[in-house]
Amino acid sequence: MPVVWCALAAVASVAEVLLRTVGAGVSVEYALVLLLLALAGTLVALLPARPAVVILAAADLLSLTVLDVLTGAAAVVLVVVLVRAGAVWTLALTVPFVVVAVGWPAPVAVLVAAAAPAAVCAGVAWRADKEARVHRAAREAVATTLVEHTARGERARIARELHDVVAHHISMIAVQAETARLTTPELSPLGAQRFSDIGDRARAGLTEMRRLLGVLREDTDATADLQPQPGLAQLVELLDDARQSAGARLIVSGAPVPLDPGVELAAYRIVQEALTNARRHAPGAAVDVELRYGKELRVRIRDNGPGPGDSAGHGLAGMRERAAAVGGTLRTGTTAVGGFLVEATLPVEEA
Repeated sequence: MPVVWCALAAVASVAEVLLRTVGAGVSVEYALVLLLLALAGTLVALLPARPAVVILAAADLLSLTVLDVLTGAAAVVLVVVLVRAGAVWTLALTVPFVVVAVGWPAPVAVLVAAAAPAAVCAGVAWRADKEARVHRAAREAVATTLVEHTARGERARIARELHDVVAHHISMIAVQAETARLTTPELSPLGAQRFSDIGDRARAGLTEMRRLLGVLREDTDATADLQPQPGLAQLVELLDDARQSAGARLIVSGAPVPLDPGVELAAYRIVQEALTNARRHAPGAAVDVELRYGKELRVRIRDNGPGPGDSAGHGLAGMRERAAAVGGTLRTGTTAVGGFLVEATLPVEEA
């Protein structure tokens, strides 16, 4: 109970004791004991509710049975603390008051005997409602967090798929349009201009897509669930597309084994992104794609171009995310003889 209410209850209890004892011819010792019990029956409510209710019930029962005096303020404080305790076991503390009220039907005894059980039931209901509200708030918080986490993961997945699939094809359009403009014999100026426009539009689309990817990837650090789509079996087709603009070859060493679809998807997307980077930053460079099977699957993509690749863009971050999502690692950098190397180490867990 608040300190102010306890203090007011103590004052009222002491005043009631004084009114009953002054001029009633009682001894000083008796009056002093009544005052102490009156104070104990009110100020103890400052303690935590459950230990306080035991002390208050004992003090009030002692006042009622031994001294035949129980102040109204002490009875009200006991009822209030029974509500605050909110425990079923406190019903046992009310039984003696019911017995006393039956044997000695004083108004205050009847009041406590009638109000105390109701106070216990009200306290239990109040505490149960409070806990239910806390649990409901916790469930709502968890549900909100789960929805936000799912949304971030879905945004990250969409961003990777846009970058790896759509951007890959748009980049192919730009490269092939430029290649066709330069290599098609007897191409009219109008045809060359149209191929140039196609390339410009494709590059503008890539610029807008990078802006969109920046929005999608903002505040998303989740690695979305990878659904098996393409796998290593589709690498030949991917390299066939790459050969239209530059030299590309596939090197396989070790004994191939069926892999988990998520690992195959990660390997495919890493190769796809590395080829896209090579076309963008080292046009015309030859590219070697090597799959080395063993205790781990090593995927190495090396070109003989001049640059460091997409070190400032989303491509390398996306490749690292894909490798990490399946329990692998990825490293990138220039080689000792020039060119750029992307090497992923992925776990080999047979499907």
